[in-house]
Amino acid sequence: MPAPDRAADAVTVIGLGPMGQQIVRTYLDAGFTVTVWNRTPGKAQGLGAQLAETVADAVAAAELVVLSLTHYDAMDEVLGSLDLTGKVVVNLSSDSPQRTRRGAAFVRARGGEFLAGGVMAQPHELAGPAAYIFYSGPPEVFEDRRESLRPLAEMEYLGADDGAAQVFYQAMLALFLPLMLGYEQALAIIDRSGSSIDRFVPYAQRSLGSVAELYAAWAETADDGGPADPAYLRMMAAGARHVVATGTAVGVDTVLAESVSSYWERAVGAPESTFRIFRG
Repeated sequence: MPAPDRAADAVTVIGLGPMGQQIVRTYLDAGFTVTVWNRTPGKAQGLGAQLAETVADAVAAAELVVLSLTHYDAMDEVLGSLDLTGKVVVNLSSDSPQRTRRGAAFVRARGGEFLAGGVMAQPHELAGPAAYIFYSGPPEVFEDRRESLRPLAEMEYLGADDGAAQVFYQAMLALFLPLMLGYEQALAIIDRSGSSIDRFVPYAQRSLGSVAELYAAWAETADDGGPADPAYLRMMAAGARHVVATGTAVGVDTVLAESVSSYWERAVGAPESTFRIFRG
């Protein structure tokens, strides 16, 4: 990656959990001067960044301040009453869109500019081909800092609404978290049935190939607002019942499977309301 072009290509990173540490490494690899601060200073050891003694020192060290914290309340606590004039705060922490908008107002009330981000990658994937980050906030701020954000991952700018990045990020988590739980329970069914997980995994991976087309087709049907195909609903409801029965027989927790089954059963009874039932 080429060296940064901007004279201001220094960055402060606040929060040194696994993602924060990887953000630091990525910026250092890209040739940035990186200052860090964390409640536990020991987490900065071995990173090669400059450790600030105080949050105020860290914020003073660079125009661009990147946060990687547990939630937005932590941003308020950390930045407190600091003067943020001349600073661009990019918060890559997770929170609700509503809380994100309040966080943006918090930063601007202290003189700073604000961008929200949602990192769609595991820490080790950062800067890799599969990683991308949702961003939202004022377009002029995003454009001004585009090159400084580019080293982290592919950028997906979603518009001026400060909450937009978290809308998309949380929607992706709504998809991902049940998927991983379902996958773990699928592995449990295989294992407790006396079969080989290693033998099963390639089939699970193969199934992902059809998911992209399914997502597109399902969204198109949902957007049309018409009733779902009753025969399809009956088939899915029957399959969901069979998953519950299979899991029960081998002692796998079926709370998730039973919840899924109940949605399909309700849709069978009211196909014209399928998407309202599923969405609540």
